[in-house]
Amino acid sequence: MTSSNSESSPPQPKSAFRQISALIARHRWKYGIATACLFLATAFEFFVPLIGSATIDHVLDTQDGQSNPLLDRVIRLLGGPDRVESALWIPAVAMLLFSLAGGIFNYVQKRFAAQASDGICKRLKDELYDHIQQLPNKYLDQSQTGDLLQRCTSDIETMRLFLASHVVEIGRSFILIATVVPVMLALNAKLTIVSTFLIPLIILYGYFYFKRVKAIFKEVDESEGKLTAVVQENITGIRVVRAFGRHDHEIRRFAQPNREFREKRIQLTRHMANFWAPSDMLNLVQIGLALVVGSYMAINGQTTIGTLFGFLALLNIVLWPVRMIGRILTDLGKTIVAINRINEIFTQPVETRNDQVALRPDHPVAGHIEFQNVSFSHSEDRPTVQDITCVVEPGQTLAILGSSGAGKTTLMNLLLRFYDCDSGTLSIDGMDLKQLDRSYLRDQFGVVLQEPFLYSRTIEENIRFGSTQAQSRAVEQAARAACIHETIQNFNDGYKTEIGERGITLSGGQRQRVAIARAILRDPPILLLDDALSAVDNETEKAIIEALDRRRGKSTTIVIAHRLSTLAHADKVIVMEKGRIIQTGTHETLTQEEGLYQRLWNIQTELQSKLTA
Repeated sequence: MTSSNSESSPPQPKSAFRQISALIARHRWKYGIATACLFLATAFEFFVPLIGSATIDHVLDTQDGQSNPLLDRVIRLLGGPDRVESALWIPAVAMLLFSLAGGIFNYVQKRFAAQASDGICKRLKDELYDHIQQLPNKYLDQSQTGDLLQRCTSDIETMRLFLASHVVEIGRSFILIATVVPVMLALNAKLTIVSTFLIPLIILYGYFYFKRVKAIFKEVDESEGKLTAVVQENITGIRVVRAFGRHDHEIRRFAQPNREFREKRIQLTRHMANFWAPSDMLNLVQIGLALVVGSYMAINGQTTIGTLFGFLALLNIVLWPVRMIGRILTDLGKTIVAINRINEIFTQPVETRNDQVALRPDHPVAGHIEFQNVSFSHSEDRPTVQDITCVVEPGQTLAILGSSGAGKTTLMNLLLRFYDCDSGTLSIDGMDLKQLDRSYLRDQFGVVLQEPFLYSRTIEENIRFGSTQAQSRAVEQAARAACIHETIQNFNDGYKTEIGERGITLSGGQRQRVAIARAILRDPPILLLDDALSAVDNETEKAIIEALDRRRGKSTTIVIAHRLSTLAHADKVIVMEKGRIIQTGTHETLTQEEGLYQRLWNIQTELQSKLTA
C-alpha cells in the first residue's frame, strides 16, 4: 500500500474563459432553454416594428409605387392591405400580442439563466469551502480570514451576476446582429450602411476599454479584501480593543484601507464614466445619422416613411445590445478578476486527495507513540523543535513542561499532522504518520487546544461536536468528568443554553471544561490536553485530574501544563527548552534532580506555602 504525500500536487490552473465554459457546461440544458427562449423573444421583437412599418406604408399609402417584398409579406400575413385599412385594430392587437409573447419568453430565459447561475455558484461555493477545509495549516496561517471570506462571497457573487445576465446577453447580441442586419438590408441596403457603420467602432472601443480596466478591477477587489480583513479582525477582537482603550487607534487603522478602497472605487468609476459617455455619444450619433439620412431619402422618394420607421425601431433594438457589449466586457473584466482570485485558492495544494492511496487500518490504534530524532521548523531562522526522541506506551500519560516557545504545542501539531516533521520519524503503533490517512489519524485523537474554540450553538451541541451520535446520557457523563455538569445545570436552559460566538458568554474556565467534555465524549485512543487546565481553579483542577486518573489505561494521554501539580500524576514527564528535551523522568525523580523542573517545583511550592500560611 503506497503512502500519500504530505500535500497533493496543485491542480493545473485553467484560463478564465475555459473555466467559465466549464461552469456553463454543467447546466448546459438550462442555458440551452434560455437561449431558445431568447431566440423566440428576439423573433417576436422583430415583428413589432415590421408590423408598424407595413401598416404605415399601406394604410397611409406613402409608397408612391414602391413595394418592399418583406413588408408586403408582413401585410399579407395580417389579412392584406384592404383588411388592415378597414380594421386598424388588427395590427395594433398583433403588435400587442407579439410584444407580450416576447416579454414572456424573455421572462422564461431570465428565469432559467438565473437558476443555472445560482446552481453553478452554489456548487462552486461548496467546492471552494471543501477545498479550504483541506488546505494545509501553513497556507491558512499566512492568509487573512477577511480576504478568504471576500473570495468566497463577493467574488462568487460577481460571477453569479455575470452568469445570470451577461452569458445570455452575449447570445442576444450575436443573434440580434446576425438577424437584424439582414432584415435591415432587405428593407433598404443604403440606409443599412448609414445606420450601422459606427457599430464596429463602438465594439472596438468597448474591447480596448475592457483591456485597460481589467487591472483596475483587480486592484479594487484586493483593496476590498484588505478592508474586509480589517473589519473581521476588529469585530473578533472588539473586547481587546475596548479593554486597552484602542478605539481611536483602530478607527485610524481602519481609515487607511477604507481610504484606499474609496480611491480605487473612484478611479474605477472615473474609467467607467470615460467609457459610457463616449459610448452613449456614438450611439446617439448613429441614431441621428440614420434619422437625418433616412428623412432625406424619404423626402426624395428613395424610401418610405414606413421603412424609415422600421429602420429606426430596428436600429434601437440592435444598438442596445451593441451598447451592452461594452457593459458585458466591463463585467467580464470583473468576473475574470474574481475567477483568478478564486483560482488562487483552488490551485493551492490540499493536505489529502481522495484519489491518493494512504494507510487506513480498519481498527483504532492502541496508542503507542514514538518520536525518533524529530525536527521541525516554521521558518529557516531556527528549528522550532530539534532532535526529539521519546516513547509513550499505550495507556500511559506523558506530561510536557517548558517555557513559552519551547515547542510543546508544536509536538501536538505534528501528532495531528497539522504540519509534517522536516526530519526524523513520528509513528503511532509503529506506523509512520506520513503514511496514515489524515482523516483516520485525527479520528484517533481527542483534543483540547490551547485556546479552546466553541461555536455559537448550544452547550450540548458543542459537547456533541466530539461525537455527533452520542446519547444525552453520554454527553452528561462527559460533562461530569470535565466538572462542568453542575455549572450547566445552573443555567436557565441547561444544556440547551445558547452561547455566543467563540463561547464568549462563558468564562475562560467554563470554555476549557466544555472543550474537555467534548474531547472525553469522543472516547479516543489518544487524548491531547494543551494547557487545558490553565483557567480553572485548584479545586476544579484536582477534580478533573481525578476524573482523568479514572480513565488511566483507557487512553494514551499527553498533557501540556505549567502547573506542576497538573503533571504530578503523569507516568512520564519531559522538560523542553528551546525546542529540545533537556530532562526526562517522573515527577518524583525530577523534583530530586537538579534542573529546570526542580527549580520550578521549589518556586511553586514556596509560593503555595506563603499563600496558605
